[in-house]
Amino acid sequence: MTPSETDQIGSNAKTGSSSAVLSCPPLTVLTQRRDFQRAARGKRVAMAGFVLQSLERPAGDAQGIRIGYTCSKKVGNAVARNRAKRRLREIARAVLPLRAEQGYDYVLIGRNSATAALPFTTLLADLEKALGILHGKKK
Repeated sequence: MTPSETDQIGSNAKTGSSSAVLSCPPLTVLTQRRDFQRAARGKRVAMAGFVLQSLERPAGDAQGIRIGYTCSKKVGNAVARNRAKRRLREIARAVLPLRAEQGYDYVLIGRNSATAALPFTTLLADLEKALGILHGKKK
């Protein structure tokens, strides 16, 4: 890979600009256990490749979109769990800035042998469908 090709990684490589990515609000990653526990008390939607949990934050803390990723040991060894989380991060990066609502916490939970095995386009479609179920269909 030449240095000019590596500059395109993570940006819109077809057009050569990352303006579509920069115009969306940034995703903040959940790291605290209490945030994951709060999200577990919210709404959840189970899809074939993952489970999506969602919780609206209080009005004073309603800025931005926060996302967490988790995979239990049922998913497999460390290599399998990391692969599943990488796939969850990529679908979240592609869909959430466009479809998620501000002021919500989301947690994506990987599923045993499904998160890593399903086609990527299926995971993308499932996340869009899950967000539609959580927030109601947008016209």
